[in-house]
Amino acid sequence: MGRQDINRSGEMEVFVSVVERGGFSAAATVRRMTPSAVSKLVARLEARLGVRLVNRSTRRLQLTPEGCAFYERSIAILADITDAERQASSGEDAAGRIRINTSGSFGNHVLAQLVPAFMALHPAVTLDIAHTDKVIDLMEERADVAIRAGPLKSSSLIARKLGTTGKIIVASPGYLRRHGEPRTVADLRRHCRIGFSYARAIEGWPMRENGETVTIPITPGIQVADGEAMRHLALSGAGLARLAAFTVRANIEAGRLVPVLEEANPGDLEEFYALYIGQGGPLPARVRALLDFLAGHVRL
Repeated sequence: MGRQDINRSGEMEVFVSVVERGGFSAAATVRRMTPSAVSKLVARLEARLGVRLVNRSTRRLQLTPEGCAFYERSIAILADITDAERQASSGEDAAGRIRINTSGSFGNHVLAQLVPAFMALHPAVTLDIAHTDKVIDLMEERADVAIRAGPLKSSSLIARKLGTTGKIIVASPGYLRRHGEPRTVADLRRHCRIGFSYARAIEGWPMRENGETVTIPITPGIQVADGEAMRHLALSGAGLARLAAFTVRANIEAGRLVPVLEEANPGDLEEFYALYIGQGGPLPARVRALLDFLAGHVRL
């Protein structure tokens, strides 16, 4: 029998039962085996080790010195296995590194505010956070969790919804003083509309006009690769930007950005999800702890 074919922990469990129950028959009852199968297993174990572990008699079993040593080591090893399984299971305290990949907007305006509370609950966890708006391969980037806005394309990833947010067109007071505030959807066409440089589900801004939803295309003057860059350009007075409401709420309250054409806002929502690889067994406790925490605390 090859080494890879031997179930060492299983042998130890049976042997420990024989010692603690005082015989093959009692151990067989506990292990749901026949007494003959238990006796043969112990005999095979002794043959493989090359030592006698128990002295058999008609009345009782007596451990040899080698059997006593093997019993003590078996108890310790089985306890270590149980502890390792408990630590890896979802019921154990979370520990270890979690690699998170998220957009700069979500990372700065939502995740950063939640990190202190999460770390206070799980001090044995370390976080490795990367910001990018690009779609990534979790396996290639070695990320445990990616946080992205929908709609989601079909994939092998599992998605857990975190929340939804509205979209708002904003501009700085300085930009509006220089270029005037658009009063109608048609007025948008003469303004600089900052766009994203990567493909979007909707190439343009949806707007309500005369009871219908129309799409206003983005002028090619300024394009950016992430929402935070767009927000900063809007703050600097470079043009109009259509952004997730949670990213500009504080700027609007501070008077640094002004909502534009809210009466024509179609009210479309953007959904945010935590994406993770779910196939191949239970999630590590650290990842499950993060997903549960985000689901319970994210407010967009």
